[in-house]
Order: sequence, then C-alpha cells, then structure tokens
Amino acid sequence: MTSPNPPEPFTADVYRARMARAADSAAEAGLAGVLVAPGPDLVHLTGYQPVSTERLTLLVLTPGQEPVLVVPTLEAPDAEAATGAPALSLRDWTDARNPYEVTAPLLDAAGRYGISDNAWAMHLLGLQQLLPGTSYASLTQVLPMLRAVKDAAELERLAAAGAAADATYEEILKVPFAGRRETEVSADLTELLIGFGHSQVDFAIVGSGPNGANPHHEAGERVIEHGDMVVLDFGGLRYGYGSDTSRTVHVGEPTAEEQRVHDVVREAQAAGCDAVRPGAACQDVDRAARAVITEFGYGDRFIHRTGHGIGVTTHEPPYMIEGEEQPLVPGMCFSVEPGIYLPGRFGVRIEDIVTVTEDGGRRLNSTARELAIVG
Repeated sequence: MTSPNPPEPFTADVYRARMARAADSAAEAGLAGVLVAPGPDLVHLTGYQPVSTERLTLLVLTPGQEPVLVVPTLEAPDAEAATGAPALSLRDWTDARNPYEVTAPLLDAAGRYGISDNAWAMHLLGLQQLLPGTSYASLTQVLPMLRAVKDAAELERLAAAGAAADATYEEILKVPFAGRRETEVSADLTELLIGFGHSQVDFAIVGSGPNGANPHHEAGERVIEHGDMVVLDFGGLRYGYGSDTSRTVHVGEPTAEEQRVHDVVREAQAAGCDAVRPGAACQDVDRAARAVITEFGYGDRFIHRTGHGIGVTTHEPPYMIEGEEQPLVPGMCFSVEPGIYLPGRFGVRIEDIVTVTEDGGRRLNSTARELAIVG
C-alpha cells in the first residue's frame, strides 16, 4: 500500500542552508547564536536523530562561523554518518571529560542564546555554571519561525503524509464499529497508517459516545454502540513529516441534534480554512472558526485552539489561537480543527492540514467532511 515513488532524500547542502538560515535568524533576533539539543530541531537542521540522554549532544550555530556539533565520543560514528555531517564540524568528548568545558569555548561568555525547548535542564545549568554571564531563551519564544515555513520538498512530504491519512480514513469506514471496543478500532487505524507508509503513529484517538466530548481521549475499553457519535483523530510521520486529521462518524442514523452539531462544526472548519491567506494573523483563523460556533450557541463548548503547526513533529508552532499575531506566510502548514464537546453526551471535531499559498490556503486532506454513517 506504500507509495512506489518516495521523495528524494535531503542532502548535506539542504542542511547547510538550514543551519545558515537559523544562524542568520538568530543574529536578526539579537542573539549570539542557537543551541540545539537532540529532538526535532536537530533532525530538521542536520538529519541527525540521536537519543536524548544525560550525555551532552549540542549543535552550536553562531552567525558567520561553521556549525559545530558537540557529541559523546562513543556516539561520534553515528553523528559522522548523518546526512548533514559534511556541513558541520564535530567536537567529541569522552566520559572522563567535562562536556561543558568542551562546549564553553564555542560560546560568547556574555551572549544570549536561543536553545531548544526540549534541552535538558542539567545541560543548560552546566553551561550556566561555567558561563554565568550567558543567558538563554527557548527557541519557540525567540525564533518561532525556525521550522514554520516549509520548502517544496517538505510540502511534498507533508502532502504524502496527508494522502496516507486520507487513505486510512477511507478504509476505516469499511470496518465494523458497533460491538467493538475503541481500542480495536484504534488498532485498525494504526495498522492502516503503517500500511499506507507511515513509519511512526503518534496517536489514533477513537472517542465514542460520551468519550468523544474529551478532545484528547485515549482509546479505551468502551464498547461502541449503535447510535454513538465517534470522533476519529489520527496521525504520525511518513517520510519524516507529519499527518494529523480528524473526522467524526456516526453508528447508524444520527438524531437531528447530532446532525446539526456536526453541520455547525463543518461550517466552522470551512470558515477557518477560508480565512487562511498570506498576511492574515494566526488568530484570524481561530476567530473565523470560533465565530461560527459561537453564532450557533456552542461557543463555550469549543474548548481548545483551532490549530497547531505540523512538520517534523505532529504538533509545533505556529498556533492558531487568540492573541497569536504572527502573520501567515506561504509555506506555513497547520491544522484547522474546530470542535464542539457536550459533556456526558458526544463530541464532534473535523480537522484538515492546511498550507498557506501565495494567494490563500490549500488543504492537504481531501476526504469528505460530511457526517459518515458506519455500521
């Protein structure tokens, strides 16, 4: 079921350009540089994906200087094998050495640095102990656009991930729901995502009946019944980039109220997608979707933001939420996923990934958004 034509792999030159852009962005933000710990930022910038441990691994990006990756000696061979390794220099340290003493000469003793949100506190404190004049801020705070704007190759991967999620939804409509546990349908979703080319499944939410009123309900042992509304929210990584889509289905014919609530969410989701255009603020997408739900009297039952960015992770900046004034830029990708949640009864959520184009927005999911009837 996987695609016969995977995208061309990223090259060392691609990673070199990304690191250069990150260093330049740091300078524009008034930073002395960027410090990148193991995690999605390091994968995006170098293609290297080590396990985060108590041993320090840290990419140091300084404007005008060659990138340096500090690594434990025992992990140096793996770092050297990374696609982006030719675009940087390695500085390794053995267990007998203090890794912060190895790293400190690379830093400005009075500099302010952006650092990966997921850096370990012990590593940050170790640097601060040796360089008390330095200061640090999270990359989400100081460089929120670091991974936000995708190039054509990244968009190709996101589109492929979205297509696989769409194929998964089309197939899940064919399986029985009534009489089966949420965990069983969730397992079907996981198997289908893998079958359609995902290397990693991050979530396969199945919220039936009253469980659907919990937006992040984990699939449980509840047996799905005839007459249930069922929220499906699933995604993961394909070719290293994320998918995330939600559809709400009904076991048998819905009541008039259930249909009405679903229609309101569908209209709100369309309004949010229609609000996507270059120059609009992230909060404008949230406002557009929320206005529809509020108009129909369900404003207090839309209890989360309208969307989140997606890329090498399934949740990342930017966020479509009131107060976020970051302008939309072509190449940004994020979810638009309004919902209505009626405690003790049911919930509805509809979600697509949308990318900003030169003159508007384009959905990366194309499956039907009408309320599907399942058995």
